[in-house]
Amino acid sequence: MIDTKYFLKGFKSIKGVGSPAIALGASFVAIGALLKNLGFTIQESIFSTFLTYALPGSLVMAESMLIGASLINIFIAVWLVNARLYPMTVALMPLLMHENQPRWKYYLSCHFIAVSSWLIMKDNYENIEKENRIDFWIGIGTATWSVAIFSTVIGYFASDFLNKDILIGLAIINPIYFICMMIGAMKTLQISLSVILGTILGPAFYFLSPEWCILFGGFIAGTIAFLLGEKSGK
Repeated sequence: MIDTKYFLKGFKSIKGVGSPAIALGASFVAIGALLKNLGFTIQESIFSTFLTYALPGSLVMAESMLIGASLINIFIAVWLVNARLYPMTVALMPLLMHENQPRWKYYLSCHFIAVSSWLIMKDNYENIEKENRIDFWIGIGTATWSVAIFSTVIGYFASDFLNKDILIGLAIINPIYFICMMIGAMKTLQISLSVILGTILGPAFYFLSPEWCILFGGFIAGTIAFLLGEKSGK
C-alpha cells in the first residue's frame, strides 16, 4: 500500500509562492474556458483534463477539434506532443525505483509525469529515502493533477468573464515559469548552452519553417549542447 505519511508530504509540497502548481493552475483555467467555448460539457472538460493532464496536449486536442480533425488524427497529435515527457520519465524513474516497492505503483505514477510535478520532485528527492520516494512522488502527482482538474472547472464556469487577452495571458504563464526555471538551472555548460541556443535557434528556424521551428531549434540546440558538454567533460 501507499505510505500515507510520505504521500501527504508529497501532496503538501505544492504549497508555496514558488510552486509550479500556481502556473499550472492558471494555465488550466484558460483550458477550461477554451473547452467550454468549443462546446464541451463540464463533464467532458473534467474528463479531458483527467486523462490528458498536460497543457500542450490539451491545447493540441482543442485546436485539432476546432479545425475539424478526425479522432485518429487528434489521438496521434496528442500522443506526439506528450512524447516530450519520455526523457523526463527516463531521468526520473531511476531515482524512484526500489526493490521493496511493488511495480503497480510505478505504472500508476507514470500518469503524473508533467513538467510541474517533475520539477517539484527533482527539488526534493534528495531529502527523501529512496524506498519512500515513490509514495512521495504519487503524492506530488495527485496534488498537481487535482490542481489541473479543479482549475479546469474554474475556467469553465468563469469563461464568460474572461476575454481573449486574459485567456492568452493565463495560457502562457506556465511556459514563462518553466523558462525562468531553466534559466535558474543554468549551472552546467550543457544546460546553459541548450537554453541559450534554443532561444536563438527556435526563432531563427521560424523563418525557414514555422511549423517545425521549435522541433528543429530544440533538437539542434540540445545536440550541440550535449556534444560540447561531453567533449569538455562538464
